[in-house]
Amino acid sequence: MSVQLQIEQTLLAIVAQRGPQSNACPSDVARAVSPTDWRGLMPLVRDAASRLALQGRVQITQRGQVVAPAGPWRGPIRIRLASSGEI
Repeated sequence: MSVQLQIEQTLLAIVAQRGPQSNACPSDVARAVSPTDWRGLMPLVRDAASRLALQGRVQITQRGQVVAPAGPWRGPIRIRLASSGEI
C-alpha cells in the first residue's frame, strides 16, 4: 500500500471515529501512520486532506470556519467529516 493511500485511509478512519461534531489535527493522522517519523508526513497529510475535501468527503477548517479545499492555507488546520449537503 502506498503511503498516500495509507494516509488517506487513516485520515478517514480517524475523523469517522471522532464523528461529525469533532475534528482531527493533521499531526494526529501523521502520528498514527508513523509514530517516530511523523513530521515528514505533514505535507502529505495536508495534501490528502485537500484531495478528500475536493471529493466532498471531509472539510478543512481554520478557527472553526470551512476553508477552500485547495488552499492555500496559512497556519493550523483541522479536518472533519463533511456534513451531508455541506461541502
